[in-house]
Amino acid sequence: MSWKRILVCAAFAAPYVFSLSSVANARTSILNASYDVSRELYKDINPAFVAAWKAKTGETITVNQSHGGSSKQALSIIAGLEADVVTMNQASDIDALVERGGYVAADWRTRFPYDATPYTTTTVFLVRKGNPKGIRDWNDLVRPGVGVILPNPKISGNGRYTYLAAWGYALKKSKTEGAAREFVARLFANVPVVDGGGRGATTTFTQRDVGDVLVTFENEAVAIGVELGADKFDVVYPRFSVKAAAPVALVDKVVDKRGTRRLATAYLQFLFSPQGQEIIARHAFRPRNKTVLQKFAGRFPAIKTFSVERMLGGWASVQAKHFAEGAIYDQIVVNR
Repeated sequence: MSWKRILVCAAFAAPYVFSLSSVANARTSILNASYDVSRELYKDINPAFVAAWKAKTGETITVNQSHGGSSKQALSIIAGLEADVVTMNQASDIDALVERGGYVAADWRTRFPYDATPYTTTTVFLVRKGNPKGIRDWNDLVRPGVGVILPNPKISGNGRYTYLAAWGYALKKSKTEGAAREFVARLFANVPVVDGGGRGATTTFTQRDVGDVLVTFENEAVAIGVELGADKFDVVYPRFSVKAAAPVALVDKVVDKRGTRRLATAYLQFLFSPQGQEIIARHAFRPRNKTVLQKFAGRFPAIKTFSVERMLGGWASVQAKHFAEGAIYDQIVVNR
């Protein structure tokens, strides 16, 4: 699907919106456009920030929430969605807002700590209880008869990280890009359906009972166990996976138009506060604050990870090489 067609679809999409209040004016309400599997996180973050802001300023504010595939959310903003802040799962989607109309300032990474990423996560496997297919690592996903469920890498950051985690594993093992490409092609040959986002993939696996393994972010896999019961699924950690840092940014065009820069900035700063970091950790995202991370260390098994920037040359290179129109991913899908 071309970027132009995706943009048209995004313009007519009706994003899921969670509102803490139906009454607000422009200066005391903000909209956070976020990715698909962060819904539960922000359902806790938002009221905590509202209460903290009330205690500090005496003002009653509203935080609204929009969720969808990360890249689709960026395109929705370009198409007219007036989000004050974006909380994405990959930098390329925020960079798209810089490049396509200057919605976000080019220096967005320097405005908040840790390159404006309040937490990280990684890609893991969710299997059915007892792991009947014996899935332990990436090489098990390319075996004949194994059904793999994952989101669409063209419009979902979750899916893009899955693709890159598999590529990075194969590249580390084989040392050649040809072998990595062959491995990823074999993996996608085992994908019966490609969902539009992480939450759609979860529904396909857990409610429609399609597939043998769901490849998704660690926080989503843990949340499924809590929500649906530990007696139904097991989480499997591969030996090597991708480190996914979740970036945040002000949408400068919107906050200047609506007069919400002060409020929106405070909202993103709250994510890096000890209170915000604890909420993040409770939702199985890996917090940046070392004290908070140590407090919740038991939730986060050790796993060797690589970053897109260090191993694969950065998001601009990855986007052009793998996910642009006609690039490697398109070639793999056409030929699968």
